Amino acid sequence: LDRVAVTVGPGSFTGLRVGMAFAKGLGLAVDRPVVGVTSLAALAASVDCRGLVAAVIDARRGQLYLQIFLDGRAIMAPDALSAETAAARLAELWRGGPAQIVGPGAQMLAGILHGAEINPLPAADPVALARLAMAAPLTPPRPLYLRAPDAKLPGGIIPPGFDQ
Repeated sequence: LDRVAVTVGPGSFTGLRVGMAFAKGLGLAVDRPVVGVTSLAALAASVDCRGLVAAVIDARRGQLYLQIFLDGRAIMAPDALSAETAAARLAELWRGGPAQIVGPGAQMLAGILHGAEINPLPAADPVALARLAMAAPLTPPRPLYLRAPDAKLPGGIIPPGFDQ
């Protein structure tokens, strides 16, 4: 075991915190570094990376987490977008050729790209995650929050660390 890998988001706030706490605890226990990989990059790496791959997670409240890759390279940063804006961004960045829409939000963008393969993969392939983790820099993982949390402290205050 060379390092411990954990997905850092986007995803649910509680899920990210629990997963990262577990990974950090495991890293301490086995004396190995812990690295983070984004959920969207891990989803995209879980499928054949030739052509356009759009990694999509249903963010709820009418939004999608979206990142688009071309031949395995990100061509946009991860973003939280309305379904309409995500569809427009996908159509704008596609130049024809093979295309896949992958992830638990893939069905929400079905029909946007003619002939695109829809793969509603519920989670990233652990082998793909491990492959990305081996290339990741040895820096402590930090959660990737693309929107403010639903939960707030009394008075509407956003808890420290959740205001990204």
